[in-house]
Amino acid sequence: MAEYSINKGIGRTVEYKGLKAQYLFIFAGGLIADFIVFVIMYMCGVTQWFCIAFGTVCASILVWLTFHLNAKYGQYGLMKLTAVKYHPRYIINRLRLNRLIRAKRK
Repeated sequence: MAEYSINKGIGRTVEYKGLKAQYLFIFAGGLIADFIVFVIMYMCGVTQWFCIAFGTVCASILVWLTFHLNAKYGQYGLMKLTAVKYHPRYIINRLRLNRLIRAKRK
């Protein structure tokens, strides 16, 4: 009789080899994009060794960068960094003080 392991990750984020959440998708998308660029370069007639070197260097940089970002910012870090761009630096209120007080009395 076959034994099946229990899935203990219900409700948790996707994780593979330490990469969590959006970093996993950035990693996979980057590797697919690197492969597509490699194929396009090879079909255009670029030297085979240059294509291999370019693909290897790009993949290595991508692997290092995604693991570095994952370690530095954590699971929700990139979303927090992008949210900071949408926060106002300061709020300008040009109404006079007595007008603000009168408006609250009504």
